[in-house]
Amino acid sequence: MSAVIRIPFPLRRFTDNRSFIDTDANTVHEALESIFDKFPKLRQQLIDENGQLRNLVNIFIDQDDVKNRGGLKTSLPDKCKMRITLADTVGNSDLLLPELTRYSRHLLLPEVGETGQKKLKAAKVLIVGAGGLGCPAALYLAAAGVGLLGIVDSDVVEESNLQRQILYNIDDIGNSKAECAREKLSRLNPFIEVKVYNEVLTSQNALRIIKSYDLVIDGTDNFPTRYLVNDACVLLGKPNCYGSVYRFEGQASLFGYKNGPCYRCLVPTPPSPERVSSCAEAGVFGVLPSIIGSIQATEAIKIITGIGNTLSGRFLTFDALCMDFHEFMIQRDDRCKICGDDPSIFELIDYQQFCRPESTKETVVPEINPIELKQRLEKGDSITMLDVREEFEIKISNLKNAIHIPMNSVEDRLEELNPQDEFIVYCSIGLRSARICNLLKERGFNNVLNLKGGINAWANDVDPDMIIY
Repeated sequence: MSAVIRIPFPLRRFTDNRSFIDTDANTVHEALESIFDKFPKLRQQLIDENGQLRNLVNIFIDQDDVKNRGGLKTSLPDKCKMRITLADTVGNSDLLLPELTRYSRHLLLPEVGETGQKKLKAAKVLIVGAGGLGCPAALYLAAAGVGLLGIVDSDVVEESNLQRQILYNIDDIGNSKAECAREKLSRLNPFIEVKVYNEVLTSQNALRIIKSYDLVIDGTDNFPTRYLVNDACVLLGKPNCYGSVYRFEGQASLFGYKNGPCYRCLVPTPPSPERVSSCAEAGVFGVLPSIIGSIQATEAIKIITGIGNTLSGRFLTFDALCMDFHEFMIQRDDRCKICGDDPSIFELIDYQQFCRPESTKETVVPEINPIELKQRLEKGDSITMLDVREEFEIKISNLKNAIHIPMNSVEDRLEELNPQDEFIVYCSIGLRSARICNLLKERGFNNVLNLKGGINAWANDVDPDMIIY
């Protein structure tokens, strides 16, 4: 009788990556022996020392499980489909034979061992942000065997990401980060499940998403989402593995763990938006996120396995230029509005509004969006365009007839600008230009607008051929 045997993905490395094998056999046993003759290393993956199918191995003839029929003696109908499957590993702590090999270096550690590896296999970790921090954290957690990894990210891969976001390559540009992450992590470790959320984490979906996981890796790069992750974790009682990077400096801690401090205990009030720079504005040393993201993954693995001392109550800083680690002790604030003795926050709030303090609301710079600017330029309005980016950025993309003065030189070159003109100031994403708009208004320039989203927004909304960086 002829049969087609389907090999599951984790076992294809034992069959020269073949997913289907044709054979002539009368029984399941004969069919297996025929493929063992071709691929002898496959035998120990499927058959135990007593010559029986291993506990987590199932074989189906068409739709019927052979364990409910004659086992290995089950007869094969002609031209049937024989499917080998491995029991669902997520939430199932038993280790398959290939996993014993894969995780052997963990199993040799008395502090981890088979017990700890089973805990990792049963664990569920959510990574918010598949960027500089999320990429190394995801890679190491997947390699360590965390059973379920959730990835929250709505962005697509951009060329400027490749300097530090090590999950991606040039072929991924323009594709969903979350989907790319799932494909890469699944190839790294086929014994885990990767679930993606190709959406922005918001006050409306955060509790629903986070509640299914044991802990969270905070790979965010902005204050509103950072406070959102913190508050959702506190309300749900989930540990929050925190990390942050800026230029050459990184930070890491563990919040909301075993009655330890939360992020609000450390930073109860967010800084004003114009005082905050992102990686896109200030830059980041390429290897720095991998160091901090690996620390976050380390904390997650220690929490899951119950080993070592965590960063709860400790705030770790790292200066890559000086190769200097420093640690500060932090304590839970009993007056904290969400984790204190008398909390006042019991639900998620508007974090964009929260991160725009009252004292700064009146100084928010008036903006013009790219479509409005395009319309005004086409009408021939008298506008002075001021580009405050660095010289190398001008080589990437630029707008015609703009005056170029780098942000840090504007104050020294004010005499080159006419206070009576109408200025539209822009940078890459709108943060540096917002600061310059405030400077100009303080110096008597009364007609100043900031290009909302910067030249990258112009590329998105007006000129799709322009490079985004």
